[in-house]
Amino acid sequence: MDMIFSAFAVLLFAAVIFLCEGAWLWWSGTHGGGARRIARRLRLMATRADGGERLTILKQRRYSASPLLEAWLRALPQLAGVDRLLMQSGMRWSVAQLLGASVTLLLAALLLRLIVALPAPVTAALLALAPSLPWLLLFHARRDRLHRLEEQLPEAADFLARALRAGHSFANVLQMVGDEMPEPISGEFRLAYEEINYGVPMNEALHNLALRIPLTDLRYMVIAVLIQRESGGNLAELLGNISRLVRARLKMLAQIRVMSAEGRMSAWILTLLPIGVLLLMSVVNPVYISVLWTDPLGIRMLWYAAGAIVLGVLWMRKLIRIRV
Repeated sequence: MDMIFSAFAVLLFAAVIFLCEGAWLWWSGTHGGGARRIARRLRLMATRADGGERLTILKQRRYSASPLLEAWLRALPQLAGVDRLLMQSGMRWSVAQLLGASVTLLLAALLLRLIVALPAPVTAALLALAPSLPWLLLFHARRDRLHRLEEQLPEAADFLARALRAGHSFANVLQMVGDEMPEPISGEFRLAYEEINYGVPMNEALHNLALRIPLTDLRYMVIAVLIQRESGGNLAELLGNISRLVRARLKMLAQIRVMSAEGRMSAWILTLLPIGVLLLMSVVNPVYISVLWTDPLGIRMLWYAAGAIVLGVLWMRKLIRIRV
């Protein structure tokens, strides 16, 4: 009797183990990670076969680490341009961090205004400059990065041409540029190669490259590659011609920058001198200068002076900015 009971207990234990194992196998086969990946691939194939919208396999940039704030920011289509600026600048900020920095600096300026009694012009300049600092840093980083990319572009075009003459495919050449050349151009070409490696069409990957690097010379190169893929031709020779053209253009820009240095320095001095004198007089002798914002005629003169400064800045900018 004890032997029969022991055998029954062992068989019952084995049956429970097999039942749990079967339930786990069923759950992982229908709801597990592998099953979800297979279902996602089937949906992707179905949408391609039906001619519907193609599902993306690329990682989407996030506006915020918080899901709630992410959904709220995604509802504002204007922030897509801000995220594009952040992507082009190479900064690791998110849209939420940029907006949060602007709001924080604005609140700090308001708190400083409540604590310290500042003259009206200083207060206005502080409230205007404080929330603009993150944006100024963003545009400065974007301009510097695009300038470095523009300087590296002729060398990248020569690298592409030499590798194509050696017999490599265009996708492998993109990988070689991403591995061999310095930043920041290597990262952009590496990202284009990874997109192609993940299954993105070549045309779309090159369009994304031109979107991340809004340079006219790079767009010319992308257009040349796309036309060559459609109509054929010697792509290596074409890239060599683009490299020589970009180098000649950069040389002419350097000469123009040297010749217009005096005008740019004059523009900076004439723009900042009235503002600097106003701030200095506000600190040294505020009673003497306060008539400009306490008297109606003084306020009108300040508006006229601000308009004249803006008009002068625009006129000097037009004179010294020569597009090549």
